[in-house]
Amino acid sequence: MIQVEHLTKKFGRIVAVDDISFKIKKGEIIGFLGPNGAGKTTTMNILTGCISASDGKAMIDGINILDDPAKVKKMIGYLPENPPLYGEMTSKEFLRTVCDLKSIPRAERKDEIARVMDKVGITDVSRRLIRNLSKGYRQRVGLAQAMIGKPPIMILDEPTVGLDPGQIIGIRNLINDLGKEHTVILSSHILSEVQAVCERVMIIANGAIIASDTPENLSKHLFGTNRLFVSVAAERDAVEETVKSIPDIVEYQIEEGEESGAVTVKMKAAENADIRKAVFSAFAAANQPLLMMRPIDMSLEEIFLDLTRAEVEL
Repeated sequence: MIQVEHLTKKFGRIVAVDDISFKIKKGEIIGFLGPNGAGKTTTMNILTGCISASDGKAMIDGINILDDPAKVKKMIGYLPENPPLYGEMTSKEFLRTVCDLKSIPRAERKDEIARVMDKVGITDVSRRLIRNLSKGYRQRVGLAQAMIGKPPIMILDEPTVGLDPGQIIGIRNLINDLGKEHTVILSSHILSEVQAVCERVMIIANGAIIASDTPENLSKHLFGTNRLFVSVAAERDAVEETVKSIPDIVEYQIEEGEESGAVTVKMKAAENADIRKAVFSAFAAANQPLLMMRPIDMSLEEIFLDLTRAEVEL
Protein backbone atom coordinates (compact mmCIF):
# COMPACT_ATOMS: atom_id res chain seq x y z
CA MET A 1 0.00 0.00 0.00
CA ILE A 2 2.82 2.44 0.91
CA GLN A 3 6.36 2.13 -0.43
CA VAL A 4 9.10 4.63 0.37
CA GLU A 5 12.46 4.35 -1.38
CA HIS A 6 15.58 6.35 -0.42
CA LEU A 7 13.50 9.33 0.67
CA THR A 8 15.51 12.43 1.58
CA LYS A 9 14.41 15.92 2.57
CA LYS A 10 16.79 18.82 3.11
CA PHE A 11 16.05 22.30 4.39
CA GLY A 12 19.18 24.16 3.36
CA ARG A 13 22.04 22.40 5.11
CA ILE A 14 19.71 20.60 7.52
CA VAL A 15 18.88 17.01 6.58
CA ALA A 16 15.45 16.36 8.08
CA VAL A 17 14.94 12.96 6.43
CA ASP A 18 18.02 10.99 5.48
CA ASP A 19 17.66 8.29 2.80
CA ILE A 20 14.88 6.26 4.44
CA SER A 21 13.09 3.27 2.91
CA PHE A 22 10.15 1.25 4.22
CA LYS A 23 6.99 -0.57 3.17
CA ILE A 24 3.56 -0.66 4.82
CA LYS A 25 1.10 -3.37 3.87
CA LYS A 26 -2.62 -2.86 3.36
CA GLY A 27 -4.52 -3.04 6.65
CA GLU A 28 -1.52 -2.54 8.95
CA ILE A 29 -1.59 -0.20 11.95
CA ILE A 30 1.92 1.24 12.20
CA GLY A 31 3.35 3.25 15.07
CA PHE A 32 5.78 5.95 13.92
CA LEU A 33 8.01 7.04 16.79
CA GLY A 34 10.94 9.35 17.29
CA PRO A 35 12.19 12.22 19.46
CA ASN A 36 11.35 15.81 18.58
CA GLY A 37 13.14 16.84 15.39
CA ALA A 38 13.69 13.23 14.29
CA GLY A 39 11.88 13.66 10.97
CA LYS A 40 8.47 12.10 11.73
CA THR A 41 6.28 15.04 10.76
CA THR A 42 8.41 15.84 7.72
CA THR A 43 8.01 12.26 6.48
CA MET A 44 4.24 12.38 7.02
CA ASN A 45 4.02 15.73 5.24
CA ILE A 46 5.80 14.18 2.24
CA LEU A 47 3.46 11.17 2.25
CA THR A 48 0.41 13.43 2.31
CA GLY A 49 1.75 15.61 -0.50
CA CYS A 50 2.05 18.72 1.67
CA ILE A 51 5.75 19.09 0.83
CA SER A 52 8.00 17.50 -1.78
CA ALA A 53 11.06 15.35 -1.17
CA SER A 54 14.58 16.45 -2.10
CA ASP A 55 15.38 12.96 -3.37
CA GLY A 56 13.90 9.46 -3.51
CA LYS A 57 10.25 8.61 -3.99
CA ALA A 58 7.09 7.73 -2.12
CA MET A 59 4.51 5.45 -3.73
CA ILE A 60 0.89 5.13 -2.62
CA ASP A 61 -0.78 2.02 -4.06
CA GLY A 62 1.80 2.02 -6.84
CA ILE A 63 1.36 5.71 -7.71
CA ASN A 64 4.26 8.12 -7.26
CA ILE A 65 3.05 11.08 -5.23
CA LEU A 66 4.82 13.53 -7.54
CA ASP A 67 3.29 12.00 -10.68
CA ASP A 68 -0.36 12.33 -9.61
CA PRO A 69 -0.62 14.27 -6.31
CA ALA A 70 -4.36 14.93 -6.66
CA LYS A 71 -5.20 11.25 -7.00
CA VAL A 72 -2.89 10.26 -4.13
CA LYS A 73 -4.34 12.89 -1.79
CA LYS A 74 -7.81 11.42 -2.30
CA MET A 75 -6.47 8.12 -0.95
CA ILE A 76 -5.22 9.64 2.31
CA GLY A 77 -7.04 10.96 5.35
CA TYR A 78 -4.75 13.19 7.41
CA LEU A 79 -5.17 14.32 11.01
CA PRO A 80 -2.36 16.78 11.85
CA GLU A 81 -1.29 17.37 15.45
CA ASN A 82 -3.35 20.58 15.51
CA PRO A 83 -6.42 19.96 13.30
CA PRO A 84 -7.30 23.00 11.16
CA LEU A 85 -10.83 23.41 12.51
CA TYR A 86 -13.03 26.49 12.11
CA GLY A 87 -14.36 27.44 15.52
CA GLU A 88 -17.20 29.61 14.16
CA MET A 89 -18.69 26.62 12.29
CA THR A 90 -20.74 23.78 13.70
CA SER A 91 -19.35 20.26 13.29
CA LYS A 92 -21.84 19.54 10.51
CA GLU A 93 -21.07 22.79 8.67
CA PHE A 94 -17.35 22.05 8.85
CA LEU A 95 -17.82 18.55 7.47
CA ARG A 96 -19.92 19.96 4.61
CA THR A 97 -16.99 22.22 3.76
CA VAL A 98 -14.63 19.22 3.84
CA CYS A 99 -16.98 17.40 1.45
CA ASP A 100 -16.71 20.38 -0.92
CA LEU A 101 -12.92 20.34 -0.71
CA LYS A 102 -12.79 16.59 -1.34
CA SER A 103 -15.29 16.80 -4.22
CA ILE A 104 -17.75 14.39 -2.67
CA PRO A 105 -20.81 14.18 -5.00
CA ARG A 106 -23.67 16.29 -3.63
CA ALA A 107 -26.08 13.36 -3.65
CA GLU A 108 -23.76 11.45 -1.30
CA ARG A 109 -22.81 14.19 1.15
CA LYS A 110 -25.68 13.87 3.62
CA ASP A 111 -25.11 10.13 4.08
CA GLU A 112 -21.32 10.52 4.19
CA ILE A 113 -21.48 13.18 6.91
CA ALA A 114 -23.93 11.06 8.92
CA ARG A 115 -21.64 8.04 8.53
CA VAL A 116 -18.48 9.69 9.83
CA MET A 117 -20.28 11.54 12.64
CA ASP A 118 -21.77 8.26 13.83
CA LYS A 119 -18.40 6.49 13.49
CA VAL A 120 -16.53 8.97 15.68
CA GLY A 121 -19.41 9.69 18.05
CA ILE A 122 -20.15 13.38 17.39
CA THR A 123 -23.75 13.14 16.13
CA ASP A 124 -25.04 14.58 19.40
CA VAL A 125 -22.85 17.71 19.06
CA SER A 126 -23.30 18.18 15.29
CA ARG A 127 -25.07 21.54 15.73
CA ARG A 128 -22.72 22.98 18.35
CA LEU A 129 -20.00 25.47 17.42
CA ILE A 130 -16.60 23.79 17.25
CA ARG A 131 -15.07 26.46 19.50
CA ASN A 132 -17.45 25.37 22.27
CA LEU A 133 -16.49 21.69 22.07
CA SER A 134 -14.11 19.95 24.47
CA LYS A 135 -10.63 19.00 23.32
CA GLY A 136 -11.74 15.37 22.96
CA TYR A 137 -14.69 16.26 20.74
CA ARG A 138 -12.51 18.55 18.61
CA GLN A 139 -10.13 15.65 18.03
CA ARG A 140 -13.12 13.53 16.99
CA VAL A 141 -14.19 16.23 14.53
CA GLY A 142 -10.63 16.19 13.17
CA LEU A 143 -10.83 12.42 12.75
CA ALA A 144 -14.21 12.77 11.04
CA GLN A 145 -12.80 15.16 8.42
CA ALA A 146 -9.94 12.73 7.75
CA MET A 147 -12.46 9.91 7.18
CA ILE A 148 -14.60 11.81 4.66
CA GLY A 149 -14.49 9.99 1.33
CA LYS A 150 -13.40 6.65 2.85
CA PRO A 151 -9.66 7.04 2.11
CA PRO A 152 -7.85 3.68 2.35
CA ILE A 153 -4.95 5.27 4.29
CA MET A 154 -5.20 7.25 7.53
CA ILE A 155 -2.21 9.24 8.82
CA LEU A 156 -2.69 10.44 12.40
CA ASP A 157 -0.17 12.81 13.99
CA GLU A 158 -0.42 12.86 17.80
CA PRO A 159 -4.19 12.18 17.87
CA THR A 160 -4.33 11.91 21.68
CA VAL A 161 -2.19 14.92 22.61
CA GLY A 162 -3.75 17.01 25.37
CA LEU A 163 -6.56 14.54 26.11
CA ASP A 164 -7.54 13.18 29.51
CA PRO A 165 -7.36 9.40 30.19
CA GLY A 166 -11.00 8.80 29.35
CA GLN A 167 -10.71 10.69 26.05
CA ILE A 168 -7.51 8.80 25.20
CA ILE A 169 -9.31 5.47 25.62
CA GLY A 170 -12.08 6.72 23.33
CA ILE A 171 -9.64 7.77 20.60
CA ARG A 172 -7.72 4.50 21.01
CA ASN A 173 -10.92 2.54 20.40
CA LEU A 174 -11.62 4.66 17.32
CA ILE A 175 -8.16 3.92 15.95
CA ASN A 176 -8.68 0.20 16.53
CA ASP A 177 -11.93 0.44 14.55
CA LEU A 178 -10.19 2.37 11.78
CA GLY A 179 -7.67 -0.45 11.48
CA LYS A 180 -10.45 -2.79 10.35
CA GLU A 181 -11.04 -0.74 7.19
CA HIS A 182 -7.93 1.41 6.69
CA THR A 183 -4.16 1.29 6.69
CA VAL A 184 -3.16 3.50 9.65
CA ILE A 185 0.07 5.36 10.43
CA LEU A 186 0.02 6.65 14.00
CA SER A 187 2.58 9.09 15.35
CA SER A 188 2.44 9.56 19.11
CA HIS A 189 4.61 10.38 22.12
CA ILE A 190 2.32 8.29 24.34
CA LEU A 191 4.21 5.05 23.92
CA SER A 192 1.77 2.94 25.91
CA GLU A 193 -0.94 3.91 23.42
CA VAL A 194 1.21 2.89 20.48
CA GLN A 195 1.98 -0.43 22.16
CA ALA A 196 -1.72 -1.03 22.79
CA VAL A 197 -2.87 -0.18 19.25
CA CYS A 198 -0.08 -0.82 16.74
CA GLU A 199 0.96 -4.08 15.15
CA ARG A 200 4.38 -2.78 14.11
CA VAL A 201 6.60 0.08 15.20
CA MET A 202 9.04 2.16 13.18
CA ILE A 203 11.49 4.27 15.16
CA ILE A 204 13.19 7.24 13.51
CA ALA A 205 16.13 9.24 14.87
CA ASN A 206 18.23 11.91 13.17
CA GLY A 207 16.16 11.46 10.02
CA ALA A 208 16.89 7.72 9.68
CA ILE A 209 14.83 4.59 10.42
CA ILE A 210 16.74 2.77 13.18
CA ALA A 211 14.23 -0.01 13.93
CA SER A 212 11.11 -1.55 12.39
CA ASP A 213 9.38 -4.55 13.95
CA THR A 214 6.67 -5.59 16.39
CA PRO A 215 7.20 -4.34 19.97
CA GLU A 216 7.61 -7.97 21.07
CA ASN A 217 10.30 -8.74 18.49
CA LEU A 218 12.15 -5.52 19.25
CA SER A 219 12.21 -6.52 22.91
CA LYS A 220 13.53 -10.00 22.09
CA HIS A 221 16.14 -8.56 19.77
CA LEU A 222 17.45 -6.19 22.43
CA PHE A 223 17.11 -8.44 25.46
CA GLY A 224 16.83 -11.99 24.10
CA THR A 225 15.79 -14.58 26.71
CA ASN A 226 18.49 -13.73 29.23
CA ARG A 227 16.42 -11.84 31.82
CA LEU A 228 14.06 -13.57 34.21
CA PHE A 229 11.77 -12.62 37.05
CA VAL A 230 11.03 -15.32 39.64
CA SER A 231 9.08 -15.53 42.88
CA VAL A 232 10.36 -18.11 45.39
CA ALA A 233 8.85 -19.37 48.66
CA ALA A 234 12.02 -19.35 50.74
CA GLU A 235 14.19 -17.17 52.96
CA ARG A 236 16.18 -14.42 51.30
CA ASP A 237 19.63 -15.71 52.26
CA ALA A 238 18.82 -19.24 51.07
CA VAL A 239 17.52 -17.92 47.76
CA GLU A 240 20.65 -15.85 47.26
CA GLU A 241 22.85 -18.91 47.77
CA THR A 242 20.85 -20.78 45.13
CA VAL A 243 21.07 -17.90 42.66
CA LYS A 244 24.84 -17.72 43.13
CA SER A 245 25.12 -21.42 42.26
CA ILE A 246 23.46 -21.04 38.84
CA PRO A 247 25.97 -20.75 35.96
CA ASP A 248 25.79 -17.80 33.54
CA ILE A 249 23.94 -15.40 35.90
CA VAL A 250 25.85 -12.11 35.77
CA GLU A 251 23.47 -9.82 37.68
CA TYR A 252 20.63 -10.31 40.15
CA GLN A 253 18.42 -8.29 42.46
CA ILE A 254 16.47 -9.82 45.36
CA GLU A 255 13.51 -8.10 47.04
CA GLU A 256 10.79 -9.03 49.49
CA GLY A 257 7.80 -10.49 47.66
CA GLU A 258 4.17 -9.47 48.00
CA GLU A 259 3.29 -12.92 49.33
CA SER A 260 4.24 -13.80 52.90
CA GLY A 261 7.35 -15.95 53.10
CA ALA A 262 8.36 -15.27 49.49
CA VAL A 263 11.02 -13.19 47.76
CA THR A 264 11.36 -12.07 44.16
CA VAL A 265 14.51 -12.18 42.04
CA LYS A 266 15.33 -10.26 38.87
CA MET A 267 18.25 -11.96 37.18
CA LYS A 268 20.29 -11.34 34.05
CA ALA A 269 22.34 -14.03 32.34
CA ALA A 270 25.27 -13.84 29.97
CA GLU A 271 24.40 -12.80 26.42
CA ASN A 272 22.43 -15.44 24.44
CA ALA A 273 22.22 -17.70 27.50
CA ASP A 274 18.82 -19.30 28.16
CA ILE A 275 18.86 -20.00 31.90
CA ARG A 276 15.25 -21.09 32.44
CA LYS A 277 15.94 -24.82 32.82
CA ALA A 278 18.96 -24.19 35.05
CA VAL A 279 16.95 -21.85 37.29
CA PHE A 280 14.08 -24.33 37.64
CA SER A 281 16.44 -27.24 38.41
CA ALA A 282 18.48 -25.26 40.95
CA PHE A 283 15.49 -24.14 43.01
CA ALA A 284 13.91 -27.61 42.82
CA ALA A 285 17.14 -29.21 44.07
CA ALA A 286 17.29 -26.71 46.95
CA ASN A 287 13.66 -27.48 47.87
CA GLN A 288 12.71 -23.86 47.33
CA PRO A 289 9.31 -23.77 45.54
CA LEU A 290 9.08 -21.53 42.48
CA LEU A 291 5.79 -19.63 42.65
CA MET A 292 6.34 -17.86 39.33
CA MET A 293 8.91 -17.54 36.57
CA ARG A 294 8.61 -15.27 33.53
CA PRO A 295 10.91 -13.46 31.11
CA ILE A 296 11.38 -9.73 31.59
CA ASP A 297 10.39 -7.93 28.38
CA MET A 298 11.32 -4.37 27.62
CA SER A 299 8.44 -1.94 27.41
CA LEU A 300 8.09 0.10 24.23
CA GLU A 301 9.29 3.12 26.21
CA GLU A 302 12.48 1.29 27.23
CA ILE A 303 13.06 0.13 23.64
CA PHE A 304 12.53 3.67 22.34
CA LEU A 305 14.91 5.21 24.87
CA ASP A 306 17.53 2.50 24.37
CA LEU A 307 17.57 2.81 20.58
CA THR A 308 17.38 6.60 20.36
CA ARG A 309 20.00 7.02 23.09
CA ALA A 310 22.38 4.76 21.18
CA GLU A 311 21.73 6.71 17.98
CA VAL A 312 22.46 10.03 19.68
CA GLU A 313 25.69 8.65 21.21
CA LEU A 314 26.89 7.58 17.77
